[in-house]
Amino acid sequence: MVALAIFFMAVFAILGLMSTVLKNARGLQNKKSVDAGLVAAELSITNKLTEGLESGDFGDMYPDHHWTRDTYEVATNGLFQVDIIVQRGSGSGPVESKMSILLFRPESTGGSLSGGLMR
Repeated sequence: MVALAIFFMAVFAILGLMSTVLKNARGLQNKKSVDAGLVAAELSITNKLTEGLESGDFGDMYPDHHWTRDTYEVATNGLFQVDIIVQRGSGSGPVESKMSILLFRPESTGGSLSGGLMR
């Protein structure tokens, strides 16, 4: 009897814990947060960068969000800095996420520091 009581207490404790975990997981699934890391991940797979300002959207994944990225050379050896801003709306809405990354791309055409494109 004592072993059976301990068993049922453990089972009910585990069931209560699972219920809480599932509720928290559902709450996380409903939140759609947009991160500048999505744009950075796409950019990190490229071998060449060019200086300039680019913008775009996330398509059907996040239809009401737009991104802007500014790429410029920070050293003559192919080191570029990319500033990424994600905004809600048509580009004039509130900033959802910001990020700056450094990418070393020696195969890229020269930027403003190495006598290439002017910013």
